[in-house]
Amino acid sequence: MRRYIIPYSLLSIILIFLTTSCGTQKTQGGLLYDPDEVTELSARLGIPLSNINRDDVKNMPLYAEVSRWLGIPYRYAGLSRKGVDCSGFVYLVYRKVYGITIPRSTSALSNMKMRKISKNNLKTGDLVFFATSKHLNRINHVGIYLKDGCFIHASTSKGVIVSHLDENYYGRTWKNNFHLSDLQNFTRKEYYNGQRFGNE
Repeated sequence: MRRYIIPYSLLSIILIFLTTSCGTQKTQGGLLYDPDEVTELSARLGIPLSNINRDDVKNMPLYAEVSRWLGIPYRYAGLSRKGVDCSGFVYLVYRKVYGITIPRSTSALSNMKMRKISKNNLKTGDLVFFATSKHLNRINHVGIYLKDGCFIHASTSKGVIVSHLDENYYGRTWKNNFHLSDLQNFTRKEYYNGQRFGNE
């Protein structure tokens, strides 16, 4: 029997080609995240997620990041995993996931010159605002919209949790929403209410 010897260098090239080809097919097929991990993430957040849904895949970094904050206790002016308030939570997530720095306080956020949008036009990553104090017209709470009516926020009583906009409490206290895309269009030279904000 005649034996064929494949040079080591040629074998290496073949292996690299096969590995690259498999990876490409996987990406083209949309299987970008381990399905078991996505299922676990979906269960943690209480929202349906799929590793072959384009919108879910695009927003997976947000879903993964906010899931790590679930259960973190509320702490006024907090900015760490030891405790965080609602605007601090939004501030940290936006900086980590989207690489943008937004105003630190809820009042400053709500006073930004943004297009107000309806609940029906909400997209993943948008900000949702509420007036939960006795001053019904003063916005004092903010969260991040996930999908299917669900949003994540730092509750004063329960810490970081996922809630639904149709819940009686949040349905009564909801005020407005801002699109993530609008926030991303702001730069370090932009101003809101005469005050500059950015990475400073």
